[in-house]
Order: sequence, then structure tokens, then C-alpha cells
Amino acid sequence: MQLHGHTIAVCSWSLQPAGMGDLVSKVNELGLQHVQLALGDLVMLDDKRKHQELGHLRAAKIQFTGGMIAFAGEDYSTIDAIRRTGGFVPDDSWPLRLRIARQAAALAEELGMKHVMTHVGFVPPVKDARHGVIVDRVRQVASILAEHKLDLLMETGQEPAHELLTFLSDLKSPNVHINFDPANMILYGAGDPIEAVKLLSKHIRHVHAKDATASSKPGTEWGSEVPFGTGQVNAARFLGALKEAGYAGPLSIEREAGNQRMTDMHTAIETIRSNGK
Repeated sequence: MQLHGHTIAVCSWSLQPAGMGDLVSKVNELGLQHVQLALGDLVMLDDKRKHQELGHLRAAKIQFTGGMIAFAGEDYSTIDAIRRTGGFVPDDSWPLRLRIARQAAALAEELGMKHVMTHVGFVPPVKDARHGVIVDRVRQVASILAEHKLDLLMETGQEPAHELLTFLSDLKSPNVHINFDPANMILYGAGDPIEAVKLLSKHIRHVHAKDATASSKPGTEWGSEVPFGTGQVNAARFLGALKEAGYAGPLSIEREAGNQRMTDMHTAIETIRSNGK
């Protein structure tokens, strides 16, 4: 599906599929052909089972806007919990997560993807002693992906846009870019997503269509995720800001809360249809 110059996709994990056959069925029901695919569960399968699961995607001619890696042990119960457990920050999880990233990169290349997205974790401030540690770890992951001709996309939200811009400058890794998620800016209390688009525009390679409302204690307590078009992102302004920034890439609908995922997906599609220009 193409709307207003954008390929419309869905994040596979948002549909909570029982397997790739179920994913194909739900994507077809939405009238879509493109998916941002969660790679973590697939890389853990044995070769026979993985071949069977990927066979569903290939038979249906599903196309990919990219891949995604999440990790067991990431605790999203509170902002403080994910600050401690997310991405490449925890020392005890780093070797395993690096290995999973390597396996995911190989699978992404096999599937013809151009980039893989992940939350790298909360980046310590420049003056923090661990800042250099996280810079080095992200560089290692970026280097592995580069071997497979892939870009690494960091997702927005955990840091304000200006801090993320500084981190990208410190990395000096030409294949590291941004997956822009406007709702995360609100959920984490990290700033105005419209202003962030303007600041980060040249680094944006993929976008999530996702919405949220802010908490009464931004940055300390979670906001609430809501269907795209029903929260504080302001879909019309957001899509307009992307257009002004020159972004013409995919919009991948993400929904990680609620029990009416398919209904919420249809809401998001209609929001994009109605508000794009």
C-alpha cells in the first residue's frame, strides 16, 4: 500500500502473531504487503524450523522495510527499569546480545533487508565514565552490520533529540542512522517530536506511525501509548514535518498496547490516509 508517497507497513510484533503463517494472514487482512520484521525469535530457531517459518513469508511475497532486534531481559515495567536493562547497556548481557545481533545481521542480509533497528539503550551523558563504553559497543554492532551491507537504526525516544545528535557525532559510524518514533518522545518525556524531526531530519531512514499521551511526570513515569491519530503526536503536523524534511520512506505502524490490535491498525491506516498531503 502506498499513501501520500509512503510505503505503509506494519511492525510484525504489533500483530502478536502465533507464527509467520499467522503474520501473513493478518498482514493480508490489513491490505498491506510490507513488514518491519522482528528477527529475535527467528534466529533462535533450528535451521529446519526457521526454513519452514521463512517459507510462509516467501510464499506470500511479503516485503520488508527492515528488521528489528529486541532482547530477553529488557524490562519495560518502568522507565528506570529499562534504563538499567535496555539494549547494550547491561554488562552481564552484552556478550549474548552482541551474538544475537550478529545472527540477526546474517538473517537480515539473507532476507534482502537494508537495515536493522534496535534500542541501543540509554546513552550515558558525555561526561559519564560509561559514555565511551556504550559508544564502543554500538560501534561494534554497527561494524558487524556493515559486514552484511546493513545499516543500524537507533530508535528515538530515550534521549532528547539534541543528545541523540551528539551521540551520532561521537560514533562516527557512517552506517548508523535513525528509526524515528514520535510516540516514544512523548512516552519517555524526551521532547516535542515535531521539533525532533526538524533537528534529526538528515539521519532519519525509517519511521514508526505510533501515538501516545504524556504522563503527569514526564521522564519519570510512562505516558500511555494509544492508536495512531488519537494521541498527542498530532498526525497532520507530524506527517507534514516529515514531508518538509524530505522524508519519503516507509511508515511502519506500531502498536504495543491494547487488545484490539487489528482495529487499531485500521485506525492508523485511515489516519495516514486522511492526514497526509
